[in-house]
Amino acid sequence: MTPVELSRTVLSAVRRAVDAGELSVAVPARAQVAPPGPGGCGDYATNIALQLARPAGRPAVQVAEILRPHLVETDGVADVMITGPGFLNIRLGGLETAVASLVREIGRGSYGHGDALAGQVLPLRIPYDIRAEVVADTLVRIIATQGGQALVQYDGPPPPTDPAPADLTSTGRTSTDPALADPKSTGPTSTDLALTDPPHPGLPAAPTPITPTPITPTLATPTPLRPVPAPEDPTPLGVDAGRWALLRPAGHDRPRIGDAHLLQRESNPLFRVRYAHARTRALTRNAAALGFTGTPGDVPEADELLGALAEYPRVLRVAATHRAPDRLARHLVTTADALLALQHLVLPLGDEKPSAAHRARLALAEATGTVLAGGLSLLGISAPDYL
Repeated sequence: MTPVELSRTVLSAVRRAVDAGELSVAVPARAQVAPPGPGGCGDYATNIALQLARPAGRPAVQVAEILRPHLVETDGVADVMITGPGFLNIRLGGLETAVASLVREIGRGSYGHGDALAGQVLPLRIPYDIRAEVVADTLVRIIATQGGQALVQYDGPPPPTDPAPADLTSTGRTSTDPALADPKSTGPTSTDLALTDPPHPGLPAAPTPITPTPITPTLATPTPLRPVPAPEDPTPLGVDAGRWALLRPAGHDRPRIGDAHLLQRESNPLFRVRYAHARTRALTRNAAALGFTGTPGDVPEADELLGALAEYPRVLRVAATHRAPDRLARHLVTTADALLALQHLVLPLGDEKPSAAHRARLALAEATGTVLAGGLSLLGISAPDYL
């Protein structure tokens, strides 16, 4: 059972409790499921009982006790324990472990994509500033992963001395014409750096499109994006390092522009993310030379990495809804560091023969590479197979 499937299971349990008259609440649109925090146990935990306590007029622990039997009777759930103020800690069972299920979900493609912004058209109003342009350019893609459409608009005409668009962004100089607010608009056009190229070769092929149910677009109130401008021109860093320098800091922080973003060493977070991706590709090549491939399975020593991978869909949703691509950039660093701490265990050592554990670790590493490549692509940064 994947985190997405488990979230639906939790909502189904709430619905059954409501239908049985045990709770009198409106069933929420989504239930947050994540790896257990300190004091938790099992494979996943949810705070749904705390979320429903106030509308139900009951203590959270009591709500959790009502929901627990509805969860335990679900196929794939081995046990449910209540901890702290009312967290439901879920231990999965069945033929496939939670790790294998997560790896398979990532391998199916479009991992982390959701419908949090489905049918919404989101105007982004930005000044004539390179950092604002790069942030908006990135948000166009991140918002699309959640089913929304972003329209980039500039505040007023360009200043008389405004330079041509820098090659760090594909947003292009869009007009302030009110027609841009038309939901039928196709949005910004690429001018310099084509970020609509085919996906990175490390990514799985996109699934066959399914014709969706028509949704009437909802035009949202324009969001002003005014991140603190860069203190100097980032274009000498090149596209990858330049975009990273502008995107990783939060919008209210002043970005640091310097050669540190180009260093090929562990002190450079961008290097660690791209190196971690390259390592996953190298592990696949080396495993093939040893005659084995990855097979999803349990990896008990990978709790930190599994937590980062399971958290990726929520990070994408928050980055889209809060217009904060820095959330994604920093999460990629966390994911990369967790992979690099584990990568030395993936391949057999010396005369050791490949085992089921090696195959499971390789499958997990490959899934991590897919997430890293996808996240970098959303930031407009390349993910090379060799570094």
